[in-house]
Amino acid sequence: MNRQQYADIILNVLESNIEIYKKEFNNSNRINSCIIDNLLPDELTNEIYRAFPSPEEMVSYKSLRENKKIAAQMDMYDPILEEIVFAFQDARIVKVVEEITGLKKMIPDTNLYAGGVSLMAKGNFLNPHLDNSHDNNKENYRVLNLLFYVTPDWKLEDGGNLELWDNGMDKPQRTIHSKFNRLVLMITNKTSIHSVSKVVAEGKRCCVSNYYFSEKPAEIHEYFHVTSFYGRPEEPVKNLLLRTDAFLRQMIRNILGRRIVKTKHIYNRKDNDSI
Repeated sequence: MNRQQYADIILNVLESNIEIYKKEFNNSNRINSCIIDNLLPDELTNEIYRAFPSPEEMVSYKSLRENKKIAAQMDMYDPILEEIVFAFQDARIVKVVEEITGLKKMIPDTNLYAGGVSLMAKGNFLNPHLDNSHDNNKENYRVLNLLFYVTPDWKLEDGGNLELWDNGMDKPQRTIHSKFNRLVLMITNKTSIHSVSKVVAEGKRCCVSNYYFSEKPAEIHEYFHVTSFYGRPEEPVKNLLLRTDAFLRQMIRNILGRRIVKTKHIYNRKDNDSI
């Protein structure tokens, strides 16, 4: 399967129930999001899962904020992974997702800035956070997250589930099961706090990730913020440390106007014409 063939299937699924997805995404009083199940034939999704690299072949992010494995240098891995990642960047997919979400003139991220594939094994987690507001060069706003979960038989109680803090950190989160063959669309703005619950089972929870950007924010007013992490309600000390960390990084970015540490999560392609 190549990216166009994947995109053909995805497009058909999205268009077949577009009004349902549109209504769900625009449900008020919560973080804008919707779920698309059975995105691909099961066997194709199983092939994607089997193509995932081992945790040892991926880049490790481990700190108070998070513990996960990621990969963006897609030409290092099975070609299936690059094809499915970039299938979500097909112009037809972007257009129908614009119709579902109401977000206009979205730009897929060919550099995979924070996109690509991710893996979480037992003990891995992602603390509540706001994604940074812009792309790597601070030219466009990050407006939409597309998460495609591909681990067969992954149960809700296994952990590794997406959590949306619809009413802030003082209220219970909404949990979206990282279910096999499930795509989640989620807005990214200045209130879309989300997290991933700790994985408590053996095995690996695998996800294909994409972000869409836009010249305009998914808000009325313009804004800028770095990635900002929070402690969970039961982690008051950790919350203080993470909020201090975010405040200091924000201050430095405001003063310097650029990142202190160059991001490594970029697809440095050998042939720019190959995508």
